[in-house]
Amino acid sequence: MLAGCGAGTCQVIVTTPMEMLKIQLQDAGRIAAQKKILATQAQLSPQGGAQPPAEAPAVARPTATQLARDLLQSRGLAGLYKGLGATLLRDVPFSIVYFPLFANLNQLGQPAPGEKSPFYVSFLAGCVAGSAAAVAVNPCDVVKTRLQSLQRGVNEDTYSGFLDCARKILRHEGPSAFLKGAYCRALVIAPLFGIAQVVYFLGIGETLLGLLQHPQP
Repeated sequence: MLAGCGAGTCQVIVTTPMEMLKIQLQDAGRIAAQKKILATQAQLSPQGGAQPPAEAPAVARPTATQLARDLLQSRGLAGLYKGLGATLLRDVPFSIVYFPLFANLNQLGQPAPGEKSPFYVSFLAGCVAGSAAAVAVNPCDVVKTRLQSLQRGVNEDTYSGFLDCARKILRHEGPSAFLKGAYCRALVIAPLFGIAQVVYFLGIGETLLGLLQHPQP
């Protein structure tokens, strides 16, 4: 569990900026669609009668490179690490749950003490442990996503921090809101960690590291 805690703490250095950019790219499409709907509603009910429908101007979709450049220019390096605390609260418990659970599940498939479990056992153990850990920390993932969303739609709340965000979600949307996306997240995480454990089981990473440490003459 301590090893998992350390791994989860280290990985947020890389995952936080990536999560930040991913959320902004996802939000760009959502906000653009919302603006298009509002423009259409304004055309259908103007003062003085209906107007002929006009084609809504196309909104340019930003790229990850553009978003990273804009964030660095407007907010500095700290802009890429907005929501770092929430990301820690998600990734550290995930690793604490995942690694011990995987180790115990994988141990159940050992043919004999001291022997490796078959690769399919490692795959299934990775899938089950990954999906269980993903669902367990989904409430933190929901809060993290809300905090890292820079663009707000119409009538959407703004948040001052993790606890403020959690309170507003609970008050306005109920406890079930903290499990939004849990099923989809489990479907993504399960094969991801199952495949990772199989690759580790096959020794591909260790073989490559061995070649780097002892290059062939």
